[in-house]
Amino acid sequence: MDDSDAANAAAFRKMGLGSAQRHVFLCVGPDCCASTAGLATWEVLKRRLALSGVPVMRTKAACLRICQGGPWLLVYPEGIWYGGVTPERCERIVQEHLVGGRIVQEWVVERYPLPGMISS
Repeated sequence: MDDSDAANAAAFRKMGLGSAQRHVFLCVGPDCCASTAGLATWEVLKRRLALSGVPVMRTKAACLRICQGGPWLLVYPEGIWYGGVTPERCERIVQEHLVGGRIVQEWVVERYPLPGMISS
């Protein structure tokens, strides 16, 4: 293993890739929501996940190709699409879904799980 391999391995460990149970994507693109709304929701998502200690990867996305009704929060491996995720909704989604394992049905717009990853 050379230095770059060791650095990559350390970066992956720091991100928690080996322990992450979910990966969430938050679309904050200007075509789906006001940039201030998207960034405010992103800050809540980061803060709440850090405080919760749950092993969840997070990615800020410029576009999830819906381009209306955002911010959008996509949760994998379940494939849950939450629309209109305000900072307040984000707090509840983190607490109930990402920490508690209970999907917040009232804000689910679609569900497209990864094939072979989730049993029905």
